[in-house]
Amino acid sequence: MSGPDRRHAVAVAREVVAESERAGPAPGREVVAAALLHDVGKVEAGLGTLARVGVTLAALLVGRRRLAAFAAASPTPGWRARVGAYLSHDRVGGELLRHAGSDPFTVAWAEQHHLEAGRWTVDARLGELLKAADGS
Repeated sequence: MSGPDRRHAVAVAREVVAESERAGPAPGREVVAAALLHDVGKVEAGLGTLARVGVTLAALLVGRRRLAAFAAASPTPGWRARVGAYLSHDRVGGELLRHAGSDPFTVAWAEQHHLEAGRWTVDARLGELLKAADGS
């Protein structure tokens, strides 16, 4: 993961641990792993910070699904494919984590961290904790 992604992941994990300790027992390893690895799919995109900002702004303007469809329509690998990988980092991350043998909770959170709470399959309390720590 890039330097900014690693710093973000550690900050999210620290917030999850701190908030959990205030509310009760420390979170399990799978929850801390979910905090650390929720954005791991971004490694497949190979986009730098400026390109990520541009893609994020474009997704806000035209819609994430519409931009993802545009990127997916690319017949060859290139910048459009990298945009598509970035926009689907949740799915890509879940696949990477599943292949690596990660805990099912960690895999599920990577895949679901951009979904609305009503669509989560993870424990809602843990999902809310992770979502709040992620700041998104």
